[in-house]
Amino acid sequence: MDLLIASAIVLATFITMEGVAWAAHKYLMHGAMWYFHRDHHQHEPGFFEKNDAFFLIFAVPSAWSIITGSIAGDFRFWIGMGIAAYGLCYFLVHDVFIHRRFNWFRKAKHPYFAAIRKAHKVHHKHLGKEEGECFGMLWVPVRYFREARKAHEARTLTQG
Repeated sequence: MDLLIASAIVLATFITMEGVAWAAHKYLMHGAMWYFHRDHHQHEPGFFEKNDAFFLIFAVPSAWSIITGSIAGDFRFWIGMGIAAYGLCYFLVHDVFIHRRFNWFRKAKHPYFAAIRKAHKVHHKHLGKEEGECFGMLWVPVRYFREARKAHEARTLTQG
């Protein structure tokens, strides 16, 4: 398969996954599967959460696509790679950067990162499954980007 087509499939899948993750978060995690997601909003002792099991929702179709696409030598391999790339990004942004489960990326100052952290904090202000907002991870409401950019510019001006 042409590298340009393969790259386009990976990118399109990655972008699509943000919508899939948003819908899964809003309708599954804050719906019928709240039992597994509750400890993510209402913290319990320990490093792991029942919520961590949700990676299977994305890992299984990714692995299936990579394996079957490898065997058949077709586009499914690249779809699986797009899902896996989103999963890696989700882990790095959500678990590492936002929730600080590891000591990485502590000094990120870019307004984009401030915006996604703020949107996620707004999401977590609701401890129950109802009345949630900001279910996305990478694409958040524009107002958070505007606020973060303003704060970044003000910080830059005062630091000289």
